[in-house]
Amino acid sequence: MDGVNRVILLGNLGNDPEVKTFDDGNKIVRFPLATNETYKNRNGEKVSNTEWHNVIVRRQGLAEVVEKYLKKGNQIYIEGKLKTRKWQDKDGNNRYTTEIHMDNMTMMGGGPKSDGQQQPADKNTAANVEEPPMTDEGDDLPF
Repeated sequence: MDGVNRVILLGNLGNDPEVKTFDDGNKIVRFPLATNETYKNRNGEKVSNTEWHNVIVRRQGLAEVVEKYLKKGNQIYIEGKLKTRKWQDKDGNNRYTTEIHMDNMTMMGGGPKSDGQQQPADKNTAANVEEPPMTDEGDDLPF
């Protein structure tokens, strides 16, 4: 029996998506996603913890939606799988990066406006985008 590699996150974009377009027109989109957890510790004090996740979008239809509609601060729900990539730094040391390869998302209503209030969701945007599983496993890009 095979294992299951599935990640579900609800968080906010830490930056605008970074888009890399290749000569053949294909794109890879990357962005950091922040998830927040708030709880009370043993002393009853409120503690907040933010985790940052590196999100990668390789599927072309989904990459185009992310590029067009998502901006820093937007809240999104994503599904995908974990992938750990090995690469070498400038000194030749092996480094590892764990990423979320997103294959589905739902936009949750926009990001903060300049006055700090949430923007309403745009009814004309593609809020749910799902594509079939990706078969190309090659990604040697160090960005």
